[in-house]
Amino acid sequence: MTESAGIPGGTGAAGGGPKPSRGRRRRLLRWIGLGMALLVLAGAATGWWIYRKLDGNIREDTSAAAELERYERERPLHLISGAQNILVIGSDSRSGRENARYGQDQGTQRSDTTILLHLPADRRSATAVSLPRDLMTRIPPCLGADGTRTGERFGQFNWAFQWGGAACTIRTVEALTGVRIDHHMVMDFRGFKKMVDAVGGVEVCLKSPMNDAEAKLRLPAGRQTLQGEQALGFVRARYSLGNGSDTERMERQQQFLASLVKKVQSNGVLLNPARLYPLLDAATSSIATDPELASLRALYELVRTTRDIPTDQIRFLTVPRKPYAGNPNRDELLEPEAEQLFRQLRLDQPITVVPARPQAPAVAQRTPGGRSQEPGDQDHGRENGTTPPASPVPTFTGTTAGTATCR
Repeated sequence: MTESAGIPGGTGAAGGGPKPSRGRRRRLLRWIGLGMALLVLAGAATGWWIYRKLDGNIREDTSAAAELERYERERPLHLISGAQNILVIGSDSRSGRENARYGQDQGTQRSDTTILLHLPADRRSATAVSLPRDLMTRIPPCLGADGTRTGERFGQFNWAFQWGGAACTIRTVEALTGVRIDHHMVMDFRGFKKMVDAVGGVEVCLKSPMNDAEAKLRLPAGRQTLQGEQALGFVRARYSLGNGSDTERMERQQQFLASLVKKVQSNGVLLNPARLYPLLDAATSSIATDPELASLRALYELVRTTRDIPTDQIRFLTVPRKPYAGNPNRDELLEPEAEQLFRQLRLDQPITVVPARPQAPAVAQRTPGGRSQEPGDQDHGRENGTTPPASPVPTFTGTTAGTATCR
């Protein structure tokens, strides 16, 4: 009777057969090591390819940078170190196959949406201010795409982009607000749709059904998850919802952007490579930025400093305005509320937003106590090296990403 069958290392079945030779084990370990090295190299190569692709997607707007340099002496000073002001421009360009479906390319483009995004030095909040395209304002001399220069004119705000592109729009905003623009981004219809699709759609709520023949959009009332093409029609529609005013269109855009921000901040996007890469690809391939921001590293640093901002501190509002005296279908700034808002942004001071009351116009409200701040209230302490006295935080109608949910 043999006893080797049950002994480890024996020749029986329980012992698993003879051990491989020492040379064979070494060869096996070398192959395992080689396989792991190849996996690491493949991963590194893939990561490098992705980085180069995303980085190469971004278009650098050198012409705007050169034009702004020409007028540097006329531009506002940057008052607060660490604070950033970014002008986000949604272009209605019809150039390109995907954009051509929205109308004929006339060789010009206008800014369909313009948002002044203020990031404070402490990065504990963010404020996005919509600037109406029909706002009547002074447009400075600008360099056109054909090389000719326009004279100073008084006209609709979105004409600035048509006449002189991003540089002309930036100079118009700076003259209007006194806020120094540090960076800018221009995005077209295609980029917007791709970003919405990349996050798996964005949820909105409709109080009533929407039927817009021009946007080819039919939606029932209630909770909706809009994909790219639907989302574009939703934020651009002007005459099929509410009273057809640009006011309601901007409020709808703000609600949509608030929901989009909330969706992007969710783990379902940030921790999901299948969602994150398409989002990054869509964002980088459809924007043109100033040279300082035109790299994946620069955009990452910008996003990194803002990713921890609570959603209830990401605010959306429209600049206070009223019907223009010369044409009620146009807008003009509502003072002193508009200057109060601009002053808070210039000095990196806080604001609060509250939902608009039913039937109330979307304009700035008086600070608590019915008092509007006067020029010099907060500057006085700064100029004398002392801490200024506490004053009420000005309140405006708007929304936040934290309230962008269906009810």
